Amino acid sequence: MQFNDDAELDASQVEDVGGSGGGIGGGTIAVGGGGLALVGIVLYFLLGNFTGGGGQVQLPLSLDQLPVGQQADDQRLAQECRTGADANRRDECALVASINSIQGYWGDQFQRSGQKYQAAPTKFFRGAVNTACGGATSDVGPFYCPADADVYIDLDFFKELQTRFGAQGGRFVEAYVLAHEYGHHVQNLLGTNSKVDPRQTGPTSGAVRLELQADCYAGVWANHATTVPTRSGKPLIQEISADDVRRALDAAGRIGDDYIQARLGGGRVDESKFTHGSSAQREKWFTTGLRTGNPNACNTFDAKVNLG
Repeated sequence: MQFNDDAELDASQVEDVGGSGGGIGGGTIAVGGGGLALVGIVLYFLLGNFTGGGGQVQLPLSLDQLPVGQQADDQRLAQECRTGADANRRDECALVASINSIQGYWGDQFQRSGQKYQAAPTKFFRGAVNTACGGATSDVGPFYCPADADVYIDLDFFKELQTRFGAQGGRFVEAYVLAHEYGHHVQNLLGTNSKVDPRQTGPTSGAVRLELQADCYAGVWANHATTVPTRSGKPLIQEISADDVRRALDAAGRIGDDYIQARLGGGRVDESKFTHGSSAQREKWFTTGLRTGNPNACNTFDAKVNLG
């Protein structure tokens, strides 16, 4: 994955978590992205907030050095991540660039359809975080909280995806994860997620259809990624290679419910507990979005029963 050296980055789309607020949850459900809780279920967040270690710290030289319980400083990101050249050199700037591209695509797509896209920040944290959906730890994996319309990414997740799940990793894999979470934001703006009861599980449940649609939306963005312009008019992403796509499909396969249950959950696959879709389903719907580049092709709710 290669970024245009001269393209401008907008680090304001990445925010520190800051403060101790986060609400009491009250039954609000955050939409999981990777299905990475060991049993692969959708989690209600704790009613209470996590305490201790909060507050904002200056972003270190690398996001890898961010202490547990602390949040990234977006002001430092703004200083360090200005252009695509920075994104090609630094992993944290590559994340900023991917977020800019994803939101740039959906902003344009909404405008074309006569609707207004509401930008959502990504909030990086390590260990634990408070949200309007309640408190969460890194065990939840990446997630989107509809109550505050924010994307949350634990900075240890991308390493865990390789070390624990055996994924090959890479910057486009990280972009795929982000694009999936922003797919949930699109669903929130369109009201799709409000029609689904995420407590219902199973291979054809509404929860699974919601997750597979987010995978498809991620593929749709990837189809258009090299043409999404920045404010200067230059495309931000210069190239997505066949190897990038192969790595993303590899990651999608390793966060399928069946793979997680078989490899990390005791070896027995129980389809009745599916919440994110099988490996084959996740690969299939990401590929559908990538091949068509059309959000209308992502109607998993009217897809045939097995969603395959």
